[in-house]
Amino acid sequence: MPLSDDIAERLLSAIIDGHYPPGTALPPEAVLAEQHEASRLTLREAIKVLRAQNIVRIHRGRGTYVNTPDQWTALEPMIRAAAAGPRTGGAVSEKLIEARRMIEVGAAQLAATRRSDDDLAQLDELLEEMRTAARAGDTEQFVEADIAFHDVVMRASGNAFVPLLFEPFGRLLVEGRRQTSAVPQIRTNAIQHHEAVLEALRAADPEKARRAMDDHMAQTTDDLRTHVMRVAEQPDA
Repeated sequence: MPLSDDIAERLLSAIIDGHYPPGTALPPEAVLAEQHEASRLTLREAIKVLRAQNIVRIHRGRGTYVNTPDQWTALEPMIRAAAAGPRTGGAVSEKLIEARRMIEVGAAQLAATRRSDDDLAQLDELLEEMRTAARAGDTEQFVEADIAFHDVVMRASGNAFVPLLFEPFGRLLVEGRRQTSAVPQIRTNAIQHHEAVLEALRAADPEKARRAMDDHMAQTTDDLRTHVMRVAEQPDA
């Protein structure tokens, strides 16, 4: 890896870790060059990498400033920022749920008429795993069954592109579920919504399936705001 790319990666990690919060300026070019034992020319190349992804912006005569993650234009850094926690990535996590809502509501609508008996059997089994995990307070098992449930729905849509759209978000989806599913009331809410989705799919009712998944995505957004982002904003969080 070229030194400039390595420095860009280190600066990105520092930004995500909160050393350079959004809206603040990076240290002067000469200071950064010395810190990273690089020439100022190499440092400028590293800043160009971040600037090309809109992670930072340059104000002539004032310095280089960090943009908020929801302004970034590269997928991988956005996922890393959101996975780092609600302080740096809450807005990105909300936008991910918006994207999920757009895709998963349509997937559920398609799955209502395209699902197989095997799909329904798998969903039944995964829903029972969620109930068992909720009773045991096993967040990891709950998250695993929850994500698998959605994977089955997306595959049951009959469109092979739908599940592939979520592959880049795997780590972020897991982390987001861990943050919310650790709360007992959220697990109860999630089970009720999954039951509604399964009922609609079993009834082969596209409109009912669409509404059930849309309600579930709305609940997921509310849970993120109430139990994750709001807690992170508290002084002692």
